[in-house]
Amino acid sequence: MQEDRATRLKRLQMRSMRRGIKEMDILLSAYSAASLEHMDAEKLDLYDQLLHENDQDLYQWVTGQAEPQERFRTLIAEIAQTHQK
Repeated sequence: MQEDRATRLKRLQMRSMRRGIKEMDILLSAYSAASLEHMDAEKLDLYDQLLHENDQDLYQWVTGQAEPQERFRTLIAEIAQTHQK
Protein backbone atom coordinates (compact mmCIF):
# COMPACT_ATOMS: atom_id res chain seq x y z
CA MET A 1 0.00 0.00 0.00
CA GLN A 2 1.35 3.39 -1.06
CA GLU A 3 1.67 6.10 1.59
CA ASP A 4 0.02 9.41 0.62
CA ARG A 5 2.04 12.61 0.88
CA ALA A 6 0.25 13.99 3.96
CA THR A 7 0.77 10.75 5.89
CA ARG A 8 4.39 10.60 4.80
CA LEU A 9 5.06 14.16 5.96
CA LYS A 10 3.50 13.44 9.35
CA ARG A 11 5.55 10.25 9.72
CA LEU A 12 8.80 12.03 8.84
CA GLN A 13 7.97 14.92 11.19
CA MET A 14 7.32 12.47 14.03
CA ARG A 15 10.53 10.53 13.32
CA SER A 16 12.41 13.83 13.32
CA MET A 17 11.06 14.67 16.78
CA ARG A 18 11.51 11.26 18.38
CA ARG A 19 15.20 10.55 18.00
CA GLY A 20 17.59 8.81 20.35
CA ILE A 21 19.25 11.95 21.68
CA LYS A 22 17.65 15.28 22.60
CA GLU A 23 20.07 17.33 20.48
CA MET A 24 18.91 15.55 17.35
CA ASP A 25 15.26 15.92 18.38
CA ILE A 26 15.80 19.68 18.47
CA LEU A 27 17.86 19.94 15.29
CA LEU A 28 15.74 17.68 13.10
CA SER A 29 12.32 18.74 14.36
CA ALA A 30 13.09 22.40 13.59
CA TYR A 31 14.46 21.52 10.16
CA SER A 32 11.57 19.22 9.28
CA ALA A 33 8.96 21.76 10.41
CA ALA A 34 10.51 24.38 8.15
CA SER A 35 11.38 22.20 5.17
CA LEU A 36 9.38 18.99 4.66
CA GLU A 37 6.36 20.65 3.10
CA HIS A 38 8.53 22.12 0.32
CA MET A 39 10.43 18.93 -0.57
CA ASP A 40 9.78 16.91 -3.69
CA ALA A 41 9.47 13.10 -3.54
CA GLU A 42 13.15 12.52 -4.29
CA LYS A 43 14.31 14.78 -1.48
CA LEU A 44 11.79 13.23 0.90
CA ASP A 45 13.27 9.83 0.02
CA LEU A 46 16.74 11.10 0.88
CA TYR A 47 15.55 12.63 4.16
CA ASP A 48 13.82 9.35 5.02
CA GLN A 49 17.13 7.54 4.42
CA LEU A 50 18.94 10.08 6.58
CA LEU A 51 16.58 9.37 9.46
CA HIS A 52 17.78 5.76 9.45
CA GLU A 53 21.32 6.87 10.28
CA ASN A 54 22.75 6.72 13.80
CA ASP A 55 22.07 9.84 15.90
CA GLN A 56 25.69 10.14 16.99
CA ASP A 57 26.80 10.17 13.35
CA LEU A 58 24.11 12.68 12.42
CA TYR A 59 25.08 14.98 15.26
CA GLN A 60 28.74 14.90 14.25
CA TRP A 61 27.83 15.59 10.62
CA VAL A 62 25.54 18.52 11.44
CA THR A 63 28.01 20.08 13.86
CA GLY A 64 30.95 19.65 11.48
CA GLN A 65 32.84 17.21 13.69
CA ALA A 66 32.82 14.59 10.94
CA GLU A 67 32.36 14.56 7.17
CA PRO A 68 28.89 13.29 6.13
CA GLN A 69 28.37 10.61 3.55
CA GLU A 70 28.50 12.10 0.04
CA ARG A 71 24.80 11.49 -0.64
CA PHE A 72 23.81 13.44 2.48
CA ARG A 73 26.18 16.43 2.21
CA THR A 74 23.72 18.95 0.78
CA LEU A 75 20.95 17.87 3.15
CA ILE A 76 23.26 18.03 6.17
CA ALA A 77 24.37 21.53 5.13
CA GLU A 78 20.72 22.62 4.96
CA ILE A 79 20.00 21.17 8.40
CA ALA A 80 23.04 22.93 9.86
CA GLN A 81 22.04 26.20 8.16
CA THR A 82 18.57 26.05 9.77
CA HIS A 83 20.17 26.64 13.15
CA GLN A 84 22.55 29.37 12.04
CA LYS A 85 19.86 31.80 10.93
